Amino acid sequence: MRWLIPKSLRGQLVLMILATFVVVQGFSLWLFIDERRLAVRAALEQEAGGRAANLVRLLEAAPQELHPEILRSADSPLVRFAMASSASVDHADHDDNGSVILQIQRLLDENNAREIRAELHRVGPPQAISEIPPEMRQMHANMMGTDLASVELLISIALQDGNWLNVSTRFHRPPIQWPWVSVFSFGLATLIIMSIVWIALSRLTGPLRKLADSAESLGRGETVPELSEQGPEELRLLTMAFNNMQARLTRFVSERTRMLAALGHDLRSPLTAMRVRSEMVEDTETRERLIAIIAEMQEMVDSTLSFARGMVTSEESRSVDMYEFLDELIADLVAVGGAVKLDAQPGMNVRIKPVAMRRAIRNVIENAIRYGQQADVKAEIAENVVRIVISDIGEGIPEADLERVFDPFVRIEKSRSLETGGTGLGLSIARTVIHAHGGEIKLSNNPQGGLKVEVVIPVYTELQGVGQI
Repeated sequence: MRWLIPKSLRGQLVLMILATFVVVQGFSLWLFIDERRLAVRAALEQEAGGRAANLVRLLEAAPQELHPEILRSADSPLVRFAMASSASVDHADHDDNGSVILQIQRLLDENNAREIRAELHRVGPPQAISEIPPEMRQMHANMMGTDLASVELLISIALQDGNWLNVSTRFHRPPIQWPWVSVFSFGLATLIIMSIVWIALSRLTGPLRKLADSAESLGRGETVPELSEQGPEELRLLTMAFNNMQARLTRFVSERTRMLAALGHDLRSPLTAMRVRSEMVEDTETRERLIAIIAEMQEMVDSTLSFARGMVTSEESRSVDMYEFLDELIADLVAVGGAVKLDAQPGMNVRIKPVAMRRAIRNVIENAIRYGQQADVKAEIAENVVRIVISDIGEGIPEADLERVFDPFVRIEKSRSLETGGTGLGLSIARTVIHAHGGEIKLSNNPQGGLKVEVVIPVYTELQGVGQI
């Protein structure tokens, strides 16, 4: 049943209010219908009791020879009257029928002066009362039906001559009849209330959707314009807090990046001076050793500056097909002699910063080629993420160093020779870029040998479901 519940806040609130409204109104409507049934039943009982009281007066005032004719005239498809020496109700106790007895006593202007008995019970399908004309039988059938259980009311009233007037009446329980005016008013009220609630919730969920989109974009390193503060006070405070957080984060990252770039730039002059001085060293071995160290330091500074420039550069995100993106990147690597194979299918659209992501994936693939002879790249889309797996057939990395290699300037000498090049910033840059896209990068050793790098990039779509059913 979970598929019946909307995922959005607005949909769930509307469903909750609608369900509550339907339950309350449905209960009220049921009470109204039940009261109607009780009213109809009471009216039928009172009608039978009133006719019986009037007939008692008439019988006691008329000559005895007229009694049979009076009884025949009083009979109807619903009520039958008869005189007998004994009461048809053989007990004086009544169950929930005191109102009928009291009504008869009031009509007769008596206060417990004569014995009156009444019994009300449920019987099977209503039967036409015997000894009545066929046309009255048909009228009874039309009025009562033959497929509903009925209620039988028996009344026995003692007459002054010692006989009893026995009254037998049957009426079926009134069927449930929907009052269409009430049903229409209920539906109209529901429509009006739901429309007002929908509009009111849109005022709340609209800004929430924008806030969620902006938070997702900010987490992926995109430039997000300042949000306008609108809606209820709590939502305004939340928007204000988000804008302040975004400003502080942007300022913090920008200052740290500029400081890193400035530091790398300032180191260039001392390194250049050191290189000139090292050329003056007479000892050949010492001079070559100094030049090699300075060259390595210069390469590290250049990599740091390149990394800083890449972070400072504001690149717009756009949607690309990851298959085409990887195919183009691998074609460039193959063109310079890299052994790379791609296993992927078109249609893997993802929102990324292409230049930054190209550098990150290129670093990983180049590492696989450099240290593992070849790179096998497999990409697939599943569960709203694009998963890229890059495998090689090298020696792998010790388990204890799988996480440490992401630190800047870290190189694993046992399996990754220092002479093969690299400053130790490749994986650090790759992880920084991938994390900025909201993704993850993990290293693991293949059981068959070699290193496996798994890159997961979320498929970014605007949160259109927020605030909608």
